[in-house]
This record gives sequence, structure tokens and C-alpha cells, in this order.
Amino acid sequence: MSLPFNLPAYLERIRLPARPTIDHHGLAAVQRAHRLAIPFENLDVALGRGIDISADAVFGKLVIAGRGGYCFEQNRLFLDALHALGFEARPLLARVWLNAENVPPKTHTVSLVTIDGQQWIADPGFGGSYAPPMPLVDGAEADAPDGARFRLSQDATHGWMLFRHGELGSTDGRGGAAGAGFQPQYSFTTDMVWPADLAMGNLWTSTAPGTRFTTLKVVSTVLPHGFATLTDRHYRRRVGEEETATEIADPRVYRMRLSMMFGIDLSKDEVAALGLF
Repeated sequence: MSLPFNLPAYLERIRLPARPTIDHHGLAAVQRAHRLAIPFENLDVALGRGIDISADAVFGKLVIAGRGGYCFEQNRLFLDALHALGFEARPLLARVWLNAENVPPKTHTVSLVTIDGQQWIADPGFGGSYAPPMPLVDGAEADAPDGARFRLSQDATHGWMLFRHGELGSTDGRGGAAGAGFQPQYSFTTDMVWPADLAMGNLWTSTAPGTRFTTLKVVSTVLPHGFATLTDRHYRRRVGEEETATEIADPRVYRMRLSMMFGIDLSKDEVAALGLF
């Protein structure tokens, strides 16, 4: 049985000074603060620790230990927090279409939040870019703080599709060519998702050979008006019109970058165990 959710500790972790209102403004405030404070990362996969998405494990890692996590961890914590705050919310599963040549598996999870009868999509756990909460309405659009624009459209085959139009530098590098217009990010349906479905998706995502999360070491964080990523040794940061990209050649620099930009503190031995140098 899980421990009661420690809401004050969570709000302190995401640096939200006041309890949010239970409306779409409050939802946006929680999601934004969450993604600004808690980095996206899959480093425990490479370190052989596995990904435990139980409530206590996720809270212990992302809140108490100050680490980040990937979508199944991020949205588990986020959903638990929403429930503790009084929101009506449940998980959905999604297919990520970035660089997909065929129909991708359900390796992503988002949150469906109902406020005054209107359904909203909220997602602090997408590592590729940052989309604000959006009403689940065909054609709904929203602007992200980094200048990108997002659109939700109904899809005859896959239910709903989230599209993004914006600079490649404010993504993890899978955002499509500059000037390519709206690019598909992920699709989803509103079918009921059960804990066993999330467990299966998480297991495949963290263990399937030859996939993104078992072959790459992926880290990203949202900045107030930008985005920063570290994929293996390739670092990129974009704020406004200013963009920096470099390849890290020294494990000491990698460790420092993890700590200073992404807030992830690994030991020298842990960085060595990633096998990047």
C-alpha cells in the first residue's frame, strides 16, 4: 500500500509557492512548474536500475532524491499530485510519431484532466519539447513559452494527434526540418488505461533492445523561454533566438553539465557506468 501523497514536499520540489486553483489556470501552473523543476531523463535504464513506476518509488526518486525521470515516471507523479490537489484526472497511452517510419508502439503516457465538464490534455513528461495543457477540442491551438505552436486534431485512425510548429532548437532534435510546418508529435485515444497497461508500456520502453531509451542516454529540461537537451554527448540549448550546440568530450564536463543545467547529480562512477567516454 502506498504512503499518503506528500503534497507540500511536491510543491516545494516544483517551486510552486502557493496551492493552485482547481481550474485550467491552476493546471497550467502545476504542469509548467513541474517541467521547469524536474528534468526528463532515462539514465537509470543505462545504469541497470530499471524503472519502477509505483507511487512511492516515483515520489522517492523525483521528489526526495531530486532526480528526473521519463514519461511513465513524470506523469505518475503528476497524476498523483493532481489527485491530491483535487483535480479529476486519469492516464492515457500515446504513440510517439517523431522519426517514425511505421506505426509506433504506445511508449508514452499523458494525463486527461476534466475541469467543469471540459477535458484537457496535460503532459509534463514529454522529453521532446514542451506543450502547455490544451482543451481536447478538434483544432485547439496553444503557444508554448519557447515560441512553438501546438495543435490538436482528431485523427480517423489514431484518435487524436498533437502537432507542433516551431524551431528545431527547442526540441530534442526530432522536431523536423526548419520551416516544415506542423509536425506530428504523438497520437492517443481516450480509452481507459489500467495500471497493467502502464506497467506493460513502461516495461517495453525501458527494456526493448534497439530502441531510443535502451540505446541512448537522454536528458532534457524546459527553460523559462527555451529548451536544453543532452543526448549521449551531444548538448544543445536554445533560449529565444540564441542557440548553442556542442559535443562533450570530457566526462568531467558531462557530469558538470548534468548538474548545473539539468539538476542531476551523478557520481564519477555513475557517469563512467553510462559508457559514453
